[in-house]
Amino acid sequence: MLLNLFSFDNKYYNNMGFGSLTGIDEAGRGPLAGPVAAAAVIFPKDLILPDLNDSKKLSEKKREALFEMIKEKASAYAIETVDNKIIDKINILKATFLAMSRAVLKLKIKPDLCLIDGNQKIPGLPFNQETIVKGDAKSACIAAASILAKVARDRIMFRYAKKYPVYEFEKHKGYGTKKHIEILKKYGHCPIHRITFSAVSNITAESNLNLRIHNEN
Repeated sequence: MLLNLFSFDNKYYNNMGFGSLTGIDEAGRGPLAGPVAAAAVIFPKDLILPDLNDSKKLSEKKREALFEMIKEKASAYAIETVDNKIIDKINILKATFLAMSRAVLKLKIKPDLCLIDGNQKIPGLPFNQETIVKGDAKSACIAAASILAKVARDRIMFRYAKKYPVYEFEKHKGYGTKKHIEILKKYGHCPIHRITFSAVSNITAESNLNLRIHNEN
């Protein structure tokens, strides 16, 4: 898998003549709380980074170790987040594109080509783009971006867990797990919840209705 990831990227250098290749990925589109994070990574040509893989296939310990290795070995990298307030204002898709765009524009090296995980290009980005479905399992630089985005977002959620301990964000990172839904039903949403997400708004509406009925009785 490792050699395949780097071989995938090297064809853009060796066969297509690109000078700088940027992998772009996000973490946190689906959760009910917290920010969405995006990262952009440019690796030196012919780099091999042991154990690199799609972030979803790695343990938390391995992701943390690779997070530091990627930052050390990358020619350039950037990580950006967009918080839940903006997500609620412009929607999660636009917020994801915003985080991705900011990450790419923050790079100290201008990319010749951006490889984006998924099937949608980033609107308005002034660089060549190519979408790669399941790119985090195919491309080394996309896999690296997935790790940076995932670890950066998890660290934010650990900090929120200390601020809002009742919600147990350290366990589910804001995703809509059974336990998270149970907590939401009991306590309602907190300041980092995405209130435009139906799972949050429906639970809030149900809780308010139950409270009103209780008060009327």
